[in-house]
Amino acid sequence: MNIDINQQLAIIKRGADELLIEADLVEKLKQGKPLRIKAGFDPTAPDLHLGHTVLINKLRQFQDLGHQVLFLIGDFTGMIGDPTGKSTTRPPLTAEQVQENAQTYTAQVFKILKPEQTEVVFNSKWLTELGAAGMLKLAASHTVARMLERDDFTKRYKANQPIAIHEFLYPLLQGYDSVALQADLELGGTDQKFNLLMGRELQKQAGQSQQCVLTMPLLEGLDGVNKMSKSLGNYIGIAEAPEVIFAKIMSVSDELMWRYIELLSFETLETIAKWKVDVAAGANPRDIKVHFAQEIVARFHSRADAEKALADFQTRSKGGIPDDVPEVSVTIESDTIGIAQLLKLAGLVASTSEAFRSIEQGGIKLDGEKVSDKALTLNKGVSVVAQVGKRKFANVTIM
Repeated sequence: MNIDINQQLAIIKRGADELLIEADLVEKLKQGKPLRIKAGFDPTAPDLHLGHTVLINKLRQFQDLGHQVLFLIGDFTGMIGDPTGKSTTRPPLTAEQVQENAQTYTAQVFKILKPEQTEVVFNSKWLTELGAAGMLKLAASHTVARMLERDDFTKRYKANQPIAIHEFLYPLLQGYDSVALQADLELGGTDQKFNLLMGRELQKQAGQSQQCVLTMPLLEGLDGVNKMSKSLGNYIGIAEAPEVIFAKIMSVSDELMWRYIELLSFETLETIAKWKVDVAAGANPRDIKVHFAQEIVARFHSRADAEKALADFQTRSKGGIPDDVPEVSVTIESDTIGIAQLLKLAGLVASTSEAFRSIEQGGIKLDGEKVSDKALTLNKGVSVVAQVGKRKFANVTIM
């Protein structure tokens, strides 16, 4: 807590979209005591990707500044389902699904957060105690017109798409979490601004000091266009194999690389600024991307894994076949199998049409030789090393 307030603000605002209200935060920092920094996570998906870690990285930066993190698992609100950005009502999770996902969450986040400065809290503790009377009182604090100011609700209302009444409760319950925890600042994505500001309003009604709000941008996926998402296939999962994480990061465009580094790297702003100067002067951005890829792999695996992933990537980049190619058996009823069907059954492509497209684009190799014949067949009993693109390999035995 001995860091100058202006320095703290520079770190806090790094990569952020908006800070509300900065003057309020300055006053809180002047008190010289650790602030209570809240971020809520509904355990709807058990595996995290780098897009999720944008918030978690910022929480770690607050910890490095001496503040206390309130890592909120929305086990109660998770059974409602956050309507943010949704065009339809989300099906609620069961209590068992919520608990299982929450355990996976906490196991993963401590690869970034400091356990001694993290308080993992579950909002069922106070929201269950709120009861029916408390819920009605909370619901009376805001009007339907106020709720319809939310962009996603407005769009659904105008499109005559159903909005369940319980969905109106979600932002109120998220705001009440801030009252229960007496949060000094809440973090969230830019799409969460309405919910985050709800916390300020409810704290004011409760006579508490209002929390500040820090919104973080939504990280683009590997396509550089859409929000990182597993459903879109443009994600980098933190639980993926080291060589997969490394190769995916290396596939990021040189332009998007800087955004990833700013939001995901723990390197100092001064170091990143120097890298940009070096690249402008002619340095190869690939070298910086390698450094960043190793940092991310080491964070979620180990330094040794990062070194091995680099070596593996270099081997693949030169057209070589890695040493640890997975073994796959494909069983067929006839004596031969077409190349597209083989690749699909081996799990290297999602469909035969994808296989045909990859062949047309020159992205398929068997035993290191490029395949150009889409009608190619292979005999039962043969084993080949099949390669799709630069990253996917399998030693396929046809049985």
